[in-house]
Amino acid sequence: MTITINDIREAEARIQPYAHRTPVLTNESLNQQVGAQVFLKCENLQKVGAFKFRGACNAVYSLSDEEAARGVCTHSSGNHAAALALAAKMRGIPAYIVMPNNAPAVKKNAVAGYGGRITFCEPTLEARESTLDGIRLDTGANVIHPYNDERVIAGQGTVALELLEDVADLDVIIAPVGGGGLLSGTSIAAAEMKKGIRVIAGEPEMADDAFRSMKAGKIIPSENPKTIADGLLTSLGNLTFPIIQKNVEQIVTVSEAGIIASMKFIWERAKIIIEPSSAVAIGALWEKKINLSGIKIGVIISGGNVDLGKLPWQ
Repeated sequence: MTITINDIREAEARIQPYAHRTPVLTNESLNQQVGAQVFLKCENLQKVGAFKFRGACNAVYSLSDEEAARGVCTHSSGNHAAALALAAKMRGIPAYIVMPNNAPAVKKNAVAGYGGRITFCEPTLEARESTLDGIRLDTGANVIHPYNDERVIAGQGTVALELLEDVADLDVIIAPVGGGGLLSGTSIAAAEMKKGIRVIAGEPEMADDAFRSMKAGKIIPSENPKTIADGLLTSLGNLTFPIIQKNVEQIVTVSEAGIIASMKFIWERAKIIIEPSSAVAIGALWEKKINLSGIKIGVIISGGNVDLGKLPWQ
């Protein structure tokens, strides 16, 4: 299946009764700091505090009643887990969530609070996938992958759809990249909504598998990444990678220092709580590795779920 702007528009209509249309905010201090006009699409104000609710919601409400009755399942270290748990709760169906035992406490608590039925596993992809497979076989639940799923990608694409409806004359959109669901959905929406718009991704230097994959022309899996941006640890998927190859201009890597500095700046100056993964998109501007001065830039603030007991500047 090729995901099109029509799929994203259908997703927009499907999730409209359930998801927030998040605001686009600006901050003059940030504009001066990076030398451009920046428009922040605040998905930190989305339900569950992250854009992930859009994709999960679209997937859950795409299921037939017969499929939905069996519930949904996934493996996720955080925001997708919470998103799927809430979307399932809203539809009145069970959500079985496999989480690594080292997931942030704030995210474990959120998933439990939304009614997710959590099974913990060792923090390896193999353990996550094998545990999930066992649950799928036991329950018959529908697997909703965090990013490598057409319904999820289409749902995430609604972020850029709204952003370009609100600020039609953007020159560039910047999004963070982990597994690529947000970035691929963004790139499809952007390409169809505005001819010639540039789509750029921010990625942590310490988890730069997407950057290396783009250079190599094939997926290079993430191996033991160590970055404060815990939402961006996953590798690209076989659905997301070709879309990103086709539509994304480049991936800019951001240092850990740049992630922390830009995160702190946004907290202090814009009064917006963003998580480190969101700060990676700001950091792409912050470190000025590419010249984007003097133009209009949309930045997707992907989420705001932070463990307040472990702030990186404490």
